[in-house]
Amino acid sequence: MTASRFSWRLLRAPLALATAIIGLAAPVMAMPASPPLARPSGALTLDRVVMLMRHGVRAPLDGEVPHGTRTARAWPHWSTPESELTPRGADALMAEARADRADWAAQGLLPATGCPATGTIRIWSNSSSRTIASGQAYAKGLAPDCAIPVGHRPDDQADPLFEPLRARATRFDADAAVADINRFTGGMDALVARHRDALHLLDTVLGCGDPKGCDPAGAPRLTPSADGHGIDLSGPIRTASGTAQVLLLQYAEGLAPSVGGAPVDGAMLARLGVLHAALFDVYSRSPYMAAHQSAAFGRHMIDALAAANGPKVDLLVGHDTNVTALAAALGFDLIAPGYAANDAAPGGAVLIQRWHDARGRAFVTMTYRTQSPDRIRDGAAAVNVSPVHARGCPADAPCPLDRFIALFGQRLAPLAR
Repeated sequence: MTASRFSWRLLRAPLALATAIIGLAAPVMAMPASPPLARPSGALTLDRVVMLMRHGVRAPLDGEVPHGTRTARAWPHWSTPESELTPRGADALMAEARADRADWAAQGLLPATGCPATGTIRIWSNSSSRTIASGQAYAKGLAPDCAIPVGHRPDDQADPLFEPLRARATRFDADAAVADINRFTGGMDALVARHRDALHLLDTVLGCGDPKGCDPAGAPRLTPSADGHGIDLSGPIRTASGTAQVLLLQYAEGLAPSVGGAPVDGAMLARLGVLHAALFDVYSRSPYMAAHQSAAFGRHMIDALAAANGPKVDLLVGHDTNVTALAAALGFDLIAPGYAANDAAPGGAVLIQRWHDARGRAFVTMTYRTQSPDRIRDGAAAVNVSPVHARGCPADAPCPLDRFIALFGQRLAPLAR
């Protein structure tokens, strides 16, 4: 493999292994015969990367740990204001950007040093301050001292790319959403039952000493929102998911890892992370929710991949619901060291790489790039990159671009007119 070229054969073993681990095998069913997919001719050259990234480590949101939750000791104090990107979160994003650039430079996509040519990098973030700051931190790490702009809508204005339900970007049917979520999860009672052990573990970690539990959760309930443009969840998963996420964030931030119950370390966080991941089973991972949550940014990504000319790197900076919805729409699980399956990592990104072969034909590969909570906490530059693939694409080779775009596009809900 040269510095600027990539052999698709090198993908076969890791992609097959990732598929075996994640369990992406499609159900066996009678299918009409179809012509074999094109395989690359010779080495591949990287010509574009389109990516979606979650913001970095932030301070907790107000109420993320539900009011009334009891702990053996007080929660640690955050010097960063509520919901804002922390300095450690910014440092981790810069480390990820440096790793990304080193990889792209090795593939010949970007120069190893200096400022990329104007228009080479496009970064667009959601309008919340933490996503804007995350985009800025990534840009600084990618190209220090270079004026790479981070585009966004006015502060806190709903951007349909990242908040399609709030922005009413699709014809969302809340009743249909609830029915599909219940089919996907087996219903809210079943969802809670599957995570009963993790809920008990969370009580042990909180150490409140109450045998009835440490948080104020009631019976699980999923309903259409009052305005019909969203869904409302209450009960143990809703309350515990935020608490589990705050424990992860404070650990990654380097704050006291315990609130007086069982000690919290990276292994414990991965066990508790299933509670945060369970929230996405409701809000972003069922077929209906994935189709609507991905509808706008998915089309942006398709357009960026299909364009003959455009930025070499096209980055969207959003939230965990965006990243989990993208993975669900494309049919793979988010698997990364230090995190529960489908618990989107702070600063974690799905990268869709476009390549061309010696005959000029375009192909796509994908990776999920993360840093573990331990690596964020200790300030290490190490990142983890895991190959993933779209359901319906080959697991052992790059996917033809036209095939990938067709599969992706058919899984997106129509946009409202």
